[in-house]
Amino acid sequence: MPKTTKFSELRAMMSPEARAEARSLANKDLKEMPLHELRAARHLTQQQLAQTLDMTQAAVSQLEQRTDVYLSTLENFVEAMGGRLEMYAVFPDGRVKLGLGREAS
Repeated sequence: MPKTTKFSELRAMMSPEARAEARSLANKDLKEMPLHELRAARHLTQQQLAQTLDMTQAAVSQLEQRTDVYLSTLENFVEAMGGRLEMYAVFPDGRVKLGLGREAS
């Protein structure tokens, strides 16, 4: 049987530069994820999400393939996966969180 190594031990063997590069790539992946990949990363099937959203599996599939989605639809999709949708306006001098209308002040 092959010897296994804990991830923490592997990470400790990496140079600081390699750890920083791995962290940067992981952060980029987390920032740029299509809806179907986000759902899969949350270990949910289209059918499970459809039941939570009270829609058909086909409707979830269509939603995941769209390039233009209402914010309220996207917010419901994210909430059905157990998350919270946040939106920011990003400027050269900083970013501002935008309210989605249903948030409590």
